[in-house]
Amino acid sequence: MNHNPVYSVIVPVYNRPDEVADLLRSLSEQTCRDFEVILVEDGSTVPSAAAVERYAQELPSISYYQKSNEGRSIARNYGIERSKGSWLIFFDSDCVIPSGYFATLTEALKELPLDCFGGPDAADDSFSDTQKAINFAMTSFLTTGGIRGGKVSLEKFTPRSFNMGYTREVYDRVGGFREMFSEDIDMSMRIRQAGFRIGLVRQASVFHKRRVSFGKFLRQVYVFGMSRITLKLLYPSSLKAVHTLPALAVVAGVVCCVLAAAVSPWWLLPIGVYLLAVLSAALWQSRSIKVALLAVPASVIQIGGYGCGFIRAWFTKIFLRRGRNVDEEIRIRKGR
Repeated sequence: MNHNPVYSVIVPVYNRPDEVADLLRSLSEQTCRDFEVILVEDGSTVPSAAAVERYAQELPSISYYQKSNEGRSIARNYGIERSKGSWLIFFDSDCVIPSGYFATLTEALKELPLDCFGGPDAADDSFSDTQKAINFAMTSFLTTGGIRGGKVSLEKFTPRSFNMGYTREVYDRVGGFREMFSEDIDMSMRIRQAGFRIGLVRQASVFHKRRVSFGKFLRQVYVFGMSRITLKLLYPSSLKAVHTLPALAVVAGVVCCVLAAAVSPWWLLPIGVYLLAVLSAALWQSRSIKVALLAVPASVIQIGGYGCGFIRAWFTKIFLRRGRNVDEEIRIRKGR
C-alpha cells in the first residue's frame, strides 16, 4: 500500500488465536481494500502470530504488535498511535466482518455527515445455538438490548467498540479510550460533548460471537451492570430511569418468588408471562426451538446479571459513598 488507507482497523486481543483467524479471514475477503489492520496482543500467553502469518499476504496491510498486559483500552490506544488511516475502526476479536462491510460503510458515509458511527451486530448461521441465544439476549427489546442502542432503543444511540469508528480529527481533539468499565460508552459521551456528530449506520453490521458459555456471559453482563454506576459517577446526568429497569426486574422477581412461596403460586404468573414472551420472540426470530429454549435462560442471565451488578455497584459506590475503585476496575478488565 503506497498511500495512507482510508480505514485503520484496530483490534486488541488476549489469548484468542482461533477468533483472530476467523476475523482476519473475513477481513481478507473484503471487496473494498482501502484499509489496514493493526492487531495488538495485550500480554497474551497464547499469541495469534500463526493466524497473522497465514493471512498476511491476503490482507492489504497488517501490523502485528505484542505488548505487556495493561487492558484493552490501552491496547486500542497503542494501535491508534501506530495507525495511518483517516478513519479509525474498532472491532472485537470475536467478530466476523461481512465481505461488503467497508464498501457499504463508504457509501453510507457519503450520505451521512458523521464524525463517529456505530453499527449493529447479529449472529451468523455458523454460530452455535448457545451463541445465537446469547446474541438474542444481548439485542432483544425484551432484555437490556432495549437500552443498548440499536435498531430499537430506549435511549440516544451509543456506538459500541465491537463495531465502531471515528475520524482522526475526533481522536486528535478527544483523545483515546480510558481504561475503565464501559470505555466505549465513555468515549461516545466525550465525543458527543465535544460537538461531533454521532450516528448509527444500520447497513454496516458485523457478526459477533460474544460469549460461548452462560458462565462467561453472566460475568460479562454483571460487569455491564456495575459499569452503569461508574458512568453515573463520571457523568451524573447519564443515568436515566430506563437504566434501572434490570435492577427493578431483579427486585420484582425476588418479591414474586417470595410471595409465591408464602402466599400463592399465582405470584409466579408475571414471571411466566415474561418468559413465554421471550420464548415466542426468540422462536420467531431464530426459527429454531432449541435456540428459543436456550434464549430463556440467556435472557434471565442478561437481566439478572446486569441487575445484580447494578445493585451491588449502586450500594457500594453511591449508597455507601465509596466512589470508584479504579484499581479494581483495571484488575477486572485486564485480559478480558
